[in-house]
Amino acid sequence: MAKRFRMIGIVLALFGIGFMGVGIFAYTQVQNGYGALQSFSEAQNVELSYNEDGQLVDRGETAGADAIMLLLTEDWNYPVVESDLDPADPLVNTASEYMYQMAAISYHTLNGTQTVVLAEDVEYNGEVFEAGTYEFEVDGRYWTDFDRSHPIEGAARGQAWTGTAHGLIAELGVGTVTHSTLQLGLAFAGILAGLGLVFLLTGAGIYWAGAAKVDAFEVRIRDDARDPQMV
Repeated sequence: MAKRFRMIGIVLALFGIGFMGVGIFAYTQVQNGYGALQSFSEAQNVELSYNEDGQLVDRGETAGADAIMLLLTEDWNYPVVESDLDPADPLVNTASEYMYQMAAISYHTLNGTQTVVLAEDVEYNGEVFEAGTYEFEVDGRYWTDFDRSHPIEGAARGQAWTGTAHGLIAELGVGTVTHSTLQLGLAFAGILAGLGLVFLLTGAGIYWAGAAKVDAFEVRIRDDARDPQMV
């Protein structure tokens, strides 16, 4: 029985070493991913703006940054990690920073004014829009919220939500997902390494217990051999 315990202990310890090896490998891959994301962020060279007090600002004003943060946390319900927003490291390279920058682009697009010029009179739904210049307030409209057939609103949609705006938001979204995935990968690597350590310690404990039983059995045999009544 003691030998069986020792064998079980060895098997569990080997499983533990295997899990720890996989955890270490996963950790190295995650670190490689962090390094690549950092290099990508440095190449983009996008930084958030802070004032002398370490507060986020947009176009020099904290009110603008506050409005962007409200869009991000209340309208989009994104859980911002405050520690990611570091005035000493303004480079956009964390999920919260990517999402804030995405919200900044969206905020200015949603609250902008577009100038639409009609070269000639246009009739739409019984209403005539004379040739001329019109100022159109986006007023919080996303891409799908515009009436594309409207001569002014349809034109304003393309001017507000340009390919550049969509492209920047897409890039920032990739950065957000990448950083979040790397965080999950790091947690997974930690779980594997922790599980491996548990297996290793459990296996070592079972092996030690089995060895102790063998030693006790051998001592008992020696004692019995010395006992005259057992001879």
